[in-house]
Amino acid sequence: MVLKNLCDGTVAAKFSCKSSTDTVDNNQVPACLKAESSDSNFPKASLWSSLFTSGYSVCETYSESPASEKQAVNSTNSGWAAAVRKVVSVGSMRSLQECVLGPSKTEVSRSDGDVWLLGVCHKISLHESTGDEDSSNRFSAFEDDFFSKILITYRKGFNAIGDTNYTSDVNWGCMLRSGQMLVAQALLFHKLGRSWRKYVDKPQDKEYIDILQLFSDSEASAFSIHNLLQAGKGYGLAVGSWVGPYAMCRTLEVLARSQRERNDLGEQLLPMAMYVVSGDEDGERGGAPVVCIEDAYRCCSEFSQGLATWTPLLLLVPLVLGLDKINPRYVPLLQSTFKFPQSLGILGGKPGASTYIIGVQNEKALYLDPHDVHPVVNIIGTNQETNTSSYHSNVIKLMPLDSIDPSLAIGFYCRDKDDFDDFCSRASKLVEESDGAPLFTVAQSRSLSMQVNNNEAIGANGGLEEEDGLGLDLVNEGTNEDDWQIL
Repeated sequence: MVLKNLCDGTVAAKFSCKSSTDTVDNNQVPACLKAESSDSNFPKASLWSSLFTSGYSVCETYSESPASEKQAVNSTNSGWAAAVRKVVSVGSMRSLQECVLGPSKTEVSRSDGDVWLLGVCHKISLHESTGDEDSSNRFSAFEDDFFSKILITYRKGFNAIGDTNYTSDVNWGCMLRSGQMLVAQALLFHKLGRSWRKYVDKPQDKEYIDILQLFSDSEASAFSIHNLLQAGKGYGLAVGSWVGPYAMCRTLEVLARSQRERNDLGEQLLPMAMYVVSGDEDGERGGAPVVCIEDAYRCCSEFSQGLATWTPLLLLVPLVLGLDKINPRYVPLLQSTFKFPQSLGILGGKPGASTYIIGVQNEKALYLDPHDVHPVVNIIGTNQETNTSSYHSNVIKLMPLDSIDPSLAIGFYCRDKDDFDDFCSRASKLVEESDGAPLFTVAQSRSLSMQVNNNEAIGANGGLEEEDGLGLDLVNEGTNEDDWQIL
């Protein structure tokens, strides 16, 4: 019965989660199945069968056999069932997750080249080192940097969200957690600097505790999952439903604005302007999104209420870099963004399973995984002894960069105007290296951005580059806002 219930529960969960209005047991539905659509890359039986090929048929036989045959089936397969139970005992959700994200490596190869981690190069390659001690020190520095990044995962046991019965975001909140991680990292950069490290044997910084408190799981915390869902209603966010990168970026923008208005006379909880870069507002479709310098100034001016021409700036660039899979021509460009000193990484992953990508090693992405489940942590700003171990991980996970979902969002943090100018310079050079297919471009104003997009629609030979879908209107009526930014 254990095996039957496991199979039935898994398969049923996969095909019952079609909308946020369904009744969902939020401790049962696999995260990688929540967002599955009719044109999913995962056919009905493939997910389970990829885990246990023979097991799926046994489950079917067991559930469909008459009562007189059940005992025989159970007896002949008892050894197999025991093996399955052993796997399940270490986490059936983990196995299902790996079906989507792929088996994650937990070791960075020191023979595969240097690692770029949010704008910092760690020269861990053996050929870069002058000796064993030097090599060990370089790798330890990389591990310290990775461990210091804030990890925000599924939580269970928090107060119910709104008027629902949900006290956990297990199986559906991974994009929300990824968005929280990116903003938390921007706050770390702003308040403690890029060189800050989290050490388990040293007292915790008050600023660090204050940052974590903003993402606690209660309505009292500014960027909690409760408040994100409330702010994102206009972009389709709902309890129990998966959300895409574009909607996540816009939700963060709405929430940041509402928090700013609420604390009009006090200290801003997010002490930076936010600029979500997207296509032209007059209906133009296709082409790369454009970072308009005038818009960046406007965002800073609005944030400071006209008191300053420039403020710290959080840039979010939602992109769709292909249809079913990412266009390979964009992979080197994505790699290059991690070399920007302003890099905040990428919200992305596999379809229906978001991660926070914080680095690259050659063509592999290093990421923080929100799919582990931890009990809720009550973080109080005045208590610097709070156990924050679940907010960090020394498990380094990798996936092929060309295997991530084409729908993603890139983040950048610019501390001041000089930092923004440096970002624009680097972005312009990246455009020159893009062979006519940039991730995004930079222009002084929207009028110039129109010219940029028109030029990009024309290939090097004066025609449309149809093989890559560039310059083509690939959007049908009724598609959502994520789709119209296809590059």
